[in-house]
Amino acid sequence: MTKALVVRTAGTNCDNETMHALKIAGASPHLRHLREILKTPDELFNYKILVIPGGFSYGDDVAAGKILANELRFKLNQQLGKFVAQKRLVIGICNGFQVLVKTGLLPGDDAISFVQDSTLTQNDSGRFQCEWVQVKREKSRATWLSKLPSDFHLPIAHGEGKFVAKDAKLLRKIEDNGQVIFSYNPVNPNGSSHAIAGICNASGNVVGLMPHPERYVTSFQHPAWTRMKENKATPGFLFWQGAVKYAGNL
Repeated sequence: MTKALVVRTAGTNCDNETMHALKIAGASPHLRHLREILKTPDELFNYKILVIPGGFSYGDDVAAGKILANELRFKLNQQLGKFVAQKRLVIGICNGFQVLVKTGLLPGDDAISFVQDSTLTQNDSGRFQCEWVQVKREKSRATWLSKLPSDFHLPIAHGEGKFVAKDAKLLRKIEDNGQVIFSYNPVNPNGSSHAIAGICNASGNVVGLMPHPERYVTSFQHPAWTRMKENKATPGFLFWQGAVKYAGNL
């Protein structure tokens, strides 16, 4: 069974939902505190999937995800770089997306330089937004997401979810290179550049997104489930199922 690692630290609050989502998708999930991993960093290679879940790591002091990103950059960079180079799967959701962008793993390239060139900053609304949004799946390097429907709903819950690249050239490169996995459509809730809701690295094995797929793994989690009367797999479940299948083939 594919082993998945869910890393938590002070302020993480979506770890249990992520564990549940991985389990029902067919993985063997393990929840471990970052301190444990830093003590024996090579144990990272016991896993095929690494997930940095949502929450408010270290209270989002300085900037959302920045402190955790620095811990990974300076204390785990060798192992994390090797993990990515081996095409193992790294997923960051909401705060985890903020972390991956601020480590430099996203947008990322084959060099794995750990140099930040994008950010996730305050929503245009100037407030924390917790709502369901419509999302469009883009054709991307993360081919393991291809089983998701072309349009679907997922919940968001963030105050700093506006994706911004350092310049227009990088933004164009991300789009032309198939690194946008999801976009907000038709409404852009936070002002994200080109309505970007999630991206991947050039190899498609490092993925970050602001919407929460772990919060929609059964139809009953949708606020309109009584009217929808759907029995098919939810987009959230298909997201995690795709991740587990991808990792299982490594």
